[in-house]
Amino acid sequence: MVTKKQYIEYLVHTPVNYTCSNLANHLDGVSHDAVSDFLLRNKATSKQVWELGKSVIENRPEGYLILDDSVQDKNYSREIEMVKKQYSGTTHSLVRGIGVVNLVHYHPASGFNPVDYRVYAPMQDGKTKQNHAQEMVTLARSDKGIKAATLLMDSFYASATNLKLFHRMGLIFFSQLKSNRLVSLTKEGGYIHMADLDWNEESLKYGLSVKLRELPFRLQLFKVVAPNGDIDWVVTNHPERLASGVVQKENELRWKIEEMHRELKELTGIESCQARKSRAQRNHISYCYQTWFSLKRRARELKITAYALHTGLYSEYLKKVLKQPIVPAYCLGS
Repeated sequence: MVTKKQYIEYLVHTPVNYTCSNLANHLDGVSHDAVSDFLLRNKATSKQVWELGKSVIENRPEGYLILDDSVQDKNYSREIEMVKKQYSGTTHSLVRGIGVVNLVHYHPASGFNPVDYRVYAPMQDGKTKQNHAQEMVTLARSDKGIKAATLLMDSFYASATNLKLFHRMGLIFFSQLKSNRLVSLTKEGGYIHMADLDWNEESLKYGLSVKLRELPFRLQLFKVVAPNGDIDWVVTNHPERLASGVVQKENELRWKIEEMHRELKELTGIESCQARKSRAQRNHISYCYQTWFSLKRRARELKITAYALHTGLYSEYLKKVLKQPIVPAYCLGS
């Protein structure tokens, strides 16, 4: 019989292979079927992730909530349930995979910590990524009591429905907009593409007050130009007059969530489970988040990165094996 503790410790310590077969090969008295049964019979969910997250986040109004999603690549899998073609920001193309929508909390004192996630499986629950985002943010404010006053998100979540909901909830949001969005400066002027707006020194510094379709309130639009010339269009409902530099820093903070996505993929094996059933995949994903918390907690105690901690596990192994090699050298001379 396999326990949750054993499975998470396996994900922490295995160097490359995260499969059920590999665990069975290295855990005495456990068969492949026992590991498969473990993944199928339990029900690990995002609630368990929140139980870990709520104990470490700095729950203050100056914190942030960040919405984003990632795709767990299953490009070579043809039998796994929930796998579907979807856009991946990593490859900037369509891939076969399992989508996960994340809600992450950030505060300088506690760093980034997932507080909720949803597996994107419209064929099973009929919910869009937008539906998941709305539910998670609502629950974060109501049931979880998260006090963070600011929400960061990319253009995918900047629908009129979402912006109205988040505004009604009293959240200050900063969101990118897709370049093809239409905005209106005045009622008489109608709607035009953002690229057709006229910008001067004043508006580049403090933004333009614009109206988006279907929104009953105005937003401040900023044209954020990167050093390489790329342009981000960022809107906010912040009540104060902000300078472009402040908005740019808020927008850049959202990208930090990609560090968490990389750590989940590179340190926990979240993409590596080959179990076919959706229940097993859902359980594996939850255990990977819990593995991430295990690594981050220990790394914070040691004041090192999660990558350094992970690499250090094999450093200790190498020190031990060099003292008493499992495979002695077969060579001439010393």
